[in-house]
Amino acid sequence: MADDFELDTDDLGRRMDGAIANLRVELASLRTGRASGSMLEPIMVDAYGSPTPINQVGTVNVPEPRMVTINVWDKGLVNKVEKAIRESGLGINPQLNGTIIMLPIPELNEERRRELTKVAGSYAESARVSIRNLRRDGMDQIKKAKDGMSEDDQKFWEAAVQELTDSHIKLVDETLETKQAEIMQV
Repeated sequence: MADDFELDTDDLGRRMDGAIANLRVELASLRTGRASGSMLEPIMVDAYGSPTPINQVGTVNVPEPRMVTINVWDKGLVNKVEKAIRESGLGINPQLNGTIIMLPIPELNEERRRELTKVAGSYAESARVSIRNLRRDGMDQIKKAKDGMSEDDQKFWEAAVQELTDSHIKLVDETLETKQAEIMQV
């Protein structure tokens, strides 16, 4: 029965790719002293009774290297958007100008840069844990099917899962290194 066992490594790889995509979104939300519209992506606004991303209640622009603006479409949501930004932990003080919210991006000091690299490291560790959990799931599938599976087949599948895991962990480490270099750049 287990002779025809085949682990869906494509699905496992897709799920690991998802962990890396999530890491990239989290890292994009860390500001590096340069303005970026993506830093607002994780922020949700309580609009019309449900949490809504900022880019769905207004237009996000980056007119200058150190400025992000949000042109809120509904005048009634301006204060909610401002409150969501203040409570987000970005460390940015929004300034109102009618329905336009301006977010001046202050220069980062050395201490804040080090804090951000630690935060980036914790995001990367969460991604590594997710990938390792997926590895464990793959190994569990192999163990469940090992009745009737030859030892060589079992070792083949375990090696395939481990190779997939190693390549994704390496990708997490490279992504983290790039982000930390970007944060520390003055």
